[in-house]
Amino acid sequence: MFPERIETERLALERFCRERVDLLDLYRLFAAGSASADGVFEYVPHDPYRTVKEARDRLERAERRWSEGEAAWYAVYPAEGELAGYAALSVEWERRTGSPGFVFARPFWGRGYAGECATALTELAFDRLDLDLVAIGYEEGNENSRRAVEKYVERYGGRYDGVLRNWTPIGDDVLDHHRYTITRGQYRRATE
Repeated sequence: MFPERIETERLALERFCRERVDLLDLYRLFAAGSASADGVFEYVPHDPYRTVKEARDRLERAERRWSEGEAAWYAVYPAEGELAGYAALSVEWERRTGSPGFVFARPFWGRGYAGECATALTELAFDRLDLDLVAIGYEEGNENSRRAVEKYVERYGGRYDGVLRNWTPIGDDVLDHHRYTITRGQYRRATE
């Protein structure tokens, strides 16, 4: 159902699984205390990896969700070939909605990779999976994500739906989530 590989102008998205992702590379990239993970999980509802097993558990969860048709998870590789992070399109079939998300190591911030992944996952949602809606958002206070999400949504003529109060548990806090959506019609008009 999900393609094993997606290529964009600058990125290769490979299925996020044990056969294609080096476990130790993943662990090192997002290990607690590493420079590459510094600040990465401030607005993400899970923590940096404390053990290699936690990185393996993330891969296994991604594999399970892939095989159950719940989410398409991808390792993201820039042209240099080094693992930069991962991206996923979570699917709510009963709502005909896809929700893209991404986590990039700090050295890969500010390069536009989130927007490029969002575009690829939007194409997957509408052109291959025949969904009706793509929903994306950011957590209150995450200004980098806010700017990236607004630019991406504007490109497709989407809109801001509003704020979901006390929505995302992050550590001991529960942050507000700002939600945006793009309909299939908006996507078609923007890409024709």
